[in-house]
Amino acid sequence: MTHTALFSRRALAPGRVLSFFLMLSSVAGQPPSPPPVTATLLASGLAGASGTAIGPGGALFVAEGAAGRISRIDPATGQVTIFASGLPKQLIPIGGPIDLAFIGGTAYVLVTLVGPEFGGTSVSGIYRVDGPDKFTVIADIGAWAVANPPTTPFDGPSGLQYAIDTYHGGFVVTDGHHNRVLFVTLDGKITSLLQFGNVAPTGLATSGNTIYVAEAGPVPHLPSDGKIVAFEPGASSATQIASGGSLMVDVEFGRGRELFALSQGTWDGPFPGAPSLPDSGALHRVNGDGTLTLVRGNLDRPVSMEIIGNTAYVVTLLGQVWKVDNIAGPPYGTN
Repeated sequence: MTHTALFSRRALAPGRVLSFFLMLSSVAGQPPSPPPVTATLLASGLAGASGTAIGPGGALFVAEGAAGRISRIDPATGQVTIFASGLPKQLIPIGGPIDLAFIGGTAYVLVTLVGPEFGGTSVSGIYRVDGPDKFTVIADIGAWAVANPPTTPFDGPSGLQYAIDTYHGGFVVTDGHHNRVLFVTLDGKITSLLQFGNVAPTGLATSGNTIYVAEAGPVPHLPSDGKIVAFEPGASSATQIASGGSLMVDVEFGRGRELFALSQGTWDGPFPGAPSLPDSGALHRVNGDGTLTLVRGNLDRPVSMEIIGNTAYVVTLLGQVWKVDNIAGPPYGTN
């Protein structure tokens, strides 16, 4: 083929010019650059924001512990509306409605640290949302925890239930204080799936039979102790998937089954349970060799996330929701 034929008008038709030069770049060993990762503030003013879920209409739903409610956020516009209110509010700087999950169009809210040991009169457990201000308790996890103490040391008899996700017609729930993962059925039966050591399990994701868990690690929450692990029911221990994030708080799947981890950041707190230092949090992509690739740093005390397409929605301790775009690795969001 002559050079004249290679660079004919047909070869360089307007619709083919870009792909032609991308092809030359790839052949030369220089793949196209990834699109930039950008972070924009989507919403703010949430009260004691914590766990999240994607619900009806593809909207983002956020638990607000200080307000005792669930808010719905439009992921495109950031508009915030109240989905449900009247849940038990937090009695200390953490607790109340802390996370939620949907089965079909029905929301189930995980409520924690609202019982008698904290001066409250409410149930720590799973509440089904029956209306804008109507709820039914389907599982009293706090009472079960008191009757079934963990094998690790603890201060709070009812535990600290942190995250919830759907699993085989029921739910998996992490208890970050009692160091275990529970399975809860819709009729309120509770069983312990796995008892950990002192690792402070936090966020959850599931895929088939496999349960993925983020571990904050013991105080002082060193990066080497911030891990993502996985297990299936019946296992005696979990398998490490990745490590290296300080105070890991969440794990989620993105497009193409890429796994992402959320780190709250450098910890130097005056007491156990204190948050990380401001602007030290990070979103990581989990690599097949067990390492982490930084996607976005300088996040201010993130607590949870959801992923829609190639975008992560990160909720922070200060009640903000940040939209982080272009999070996927090669081939840059096309997987």
